[in-house]
Amino acid sequence: MSAVAETRVGRMPRPGAGGARAATAAPAWLRERGMGASILVSAISTAFGAVLLSATGFIAALLEADPYIGDSETLAVVLAILSVLLIGVAVYVAAIVTANTFATVIAGRTRRIALLRLIGASARSQRAEVARQGLIVGIVGAAMGLVGGILVSWAGVVAATQLLGIDGVEYAVVRPVLAIPAIVVALTTWAAAWVGSRRVLTVTPLQALGGSVEASHDAFTRRGVRNGAAVTLFAIGGILLAGGIVLGLASPLGVIVAFFGGIFSFTGLAMGATLVMPPVLRLVGRLFGSSATARLAAENALRYPERSSRMAIGVVMGVTLVTMFAVALETVKAVLTASAGGEAPEELTTLLDTFAGIMMGLVAVSAVIAAVGLVNLLTIGVVQRRRELGLLRALGVSTGQVRRMVLLEAAHITVAATVTGLVLGVAYGWAGAQSLLGSVPMPPSFSAPTLVAPAVPWLPVVIIVAATAVLTLVAAVVPTRLATRVAPVEALAE
Repeated sequence: MSAVAETRVGRMPRPGAGGARAATAAPAWLRERGMGASILVSAISTAFGAVLLSATGFIAALLEADPYIGDSETLAVVLAILSVLLIGVAVYVAAIVTANTFATVIAGRTRRIALLRLIGASARSQRAEVARQGLIVGIVGAAMGLVGGILVSWAGVVAATQLLGIDGVEYAVVRPVLAIPAIVVALTTWAAAWVGSRRVLTVTPLQALGGSVEASHDAFTRRGVRNGAAVTLFAIGGILLAGGIVLGLASPLGVIVAFFGGIFSFTGLAMGATLVMPPVLRLVGRLFGSSATARLAAENALRYPERSSRMAIGVVMGVTLVTMFAVALETVKAVLTASAGGEAPEELTTLLDTFAGIMMGLVAVSAVIAAVGLVNLLTIGVVQRRRELGLLRALGVSTGQVRRMVLLEAAHITVAATVTGLVLGVAYGWAGAQSLLGSVPMPPSFSAPTLVAPAVPWLPVVIIVAATAVLTLVAAVVPTRLATRVAPVEALAE
C-alpha cells in the first residue's frame, strides 16, 4: 500500500463519506469525542502560561520603576523561576490528560484499526496520523489560548493600573515571549498524542473479528517488567523522601533530595496506577452499598483497569498539587513557630498566608485541567460502551438504574482519587517543608534542628472535598445523558 493510501486509511473517515471524503476527513476526527476537550486543555494551559508571564513581566516593570528596589533583580528572578515552575506543572498535567485521552480514543478504535491492518495498512502510518492529529489539536488549542491569555492579560494590566493608581510604568502586553508557552503546549500535545497512541502497535488484524476495547485486569497484573519498574521507582522515591527529611535537619539542601524523591515516587505511582487504583476503587465502591447498580459500577473498575486508572490519575495529580502546597505552607509556619520557641513573627505569618492564597489560586489551574480530563474520559467511556449499555437495557435495566450506575462510577473515581491525592499531598507537603526549614533557627530561641508533625489546614481540605462532590455531579452530566439515550436495538446492532 502506498504512503498516500496509508495516510488516507490512517485518517479513518466515517463510512458513507463518498466523494467528499478528502474534504471532510479532518472535521470528522475533530468532531470525535475527546478532541474538543483536548483542545480546551491546550487552550487553558497556554492561556495560563501567557497570563503568568504577563503578570511576572508587569511586576518586574513595577519593581524597576521603584526608586528603592529598582536596582535589585532578586525578586524578579524569583518570580520568573516561580512562573516557569508553575507553567511546567500545568503543562505536565495537561500532557498526562492529553495522553490519557488519546489512549482512550485509540482503545475505542481497536476494531477499526484492526480492520485497516487486515487490508494492508501499517501500524506506524496509523500512529503517525494520530500524532499529526495531536499536533493539529495542540496548535488549535494553543492559538485559542494565546489569544485568550493576551486579552485577559491586557484587561488585568489596565485594571491594576487604574485601581492601584500606577503612573509612569509602561508595559506592552503583546510580547514575543508569550509565544513560548503556546509552542511548548503544541509540541507537548503532539508528543502526548504519540505516547497515547502506542496501543496502535499492539493491535492485530485478528482483533477485527472481535470487539476488544480495553485490556483486562489479569493482563495488567501479568506485566511484570512495567509493574516491577513502577514498584522500584516508588521505593526509590520513598527512600529519597526520607533521606531528604533527615538531611533537612542539617542543611536546607535536603529539599533537593526530597524533590527528586517526590518525582520518582509519583512517577512510580503513575506507572503502577493499573495495579493501585482498581483495588482502591473497589474499596470505595463498598461504601455505596450492595445494590446491583453499585456492584456493576464497582466491578467496572476491575474489568477495565486501564480506563479507570486514566480517569483517576489526573484527579490524583490535581488534588495532590493543591494539598501539597497547602500542607507545605502550614507546616512551614509550624516549623518556624517551633524553632522560634512557640510563636512566629506576625509579619512572617501574614506574608506566608498571602503567599499561600496566591499559590493555591495558581495551582488550582492544574486541578481544573485534571477535572476537564475526568469529564472527557468518562464521556468517552460511555460512548465506547454503547453495546454494553444496550445489553443492560435489553436485559431489563431501567433508565434510572443506568443513570445511577454512571453517576456511581464517577463518584467512585473522584472519591478514590481525592483520598489518594490527599494522602500524597500531605506526605509531599510535609516532606518539602521539613527538608527545607528543619535546620533553620529562628529568633528568639534559635532552636534547631526542628522536627514537627504534618500540619494540615482543614479549610483547604474541606474545599477539596466539596469540590470533589461538585466535580462528581459535573462529570456525570453529559455521560448520564448519553447513557440514557442508548437504544437497546441500535446499540446491539453496532
